[in-house]
Amino acid sequence: MPPSMEWLFVIVPFVVVGLLVIFYAFSGGGDSARQAARSPRGKAFIWSMVALYVVLGLVVPAAVIANRGESEGGTGSLRSKEVSGQLEDGKALFIQTCKSCHTLEAVNAHGVTGPNLDELGGLDKQRVMQAIERGGTGTGRMPPGLLSGSDAEAVSAYVAAVAGR
Repeated sequence: MPPSMEWLFVIVPFVVVGLLVIFYAFSGGGDSARQAARSPRGKAFIWSMVALYVVLGLVVPAAVIANRGESEGGTGSLRSKEVSGQLEDGKALFIQTCKSCHTLEAVNAHGVTGPNLDELGGLDKQRVMQAIERGGTGTGRMPPGLLSGSDAEAVSAYVAAVAGR
């Protein structure tokens, strides 16, 4: 099911219940509402609304949690259980060092100052290494040599493996 459809099933029941409550409330004035609440029909309505909200408050969140799956720490093509060795280190370093500036769906990063790595074409390990070594191209926002050695290698391998996938 597309993500946009999930919201439909979450919101519609609450909208319908809200409209029923509004309709019920406007069916009479304040005195009429109090008298109706004391009647057997009014009490049944109140308890059914309480039960409905309790059920929806438990069932909807449980369904959302159950549909999350078993992925941990990301939404992209390379999730925690599939990452190993250098890529695992690269992922951790990217989260620690790069996530606040760059957008990368694999780690649910939504940075605002650096380029969106998912939209850049042809990101191979060498191109990422050059960007890390040289820093931001012309903007000066990303300092040169932000990472070095095996850390830069790990982040380069990770970004090249997951960007745009």
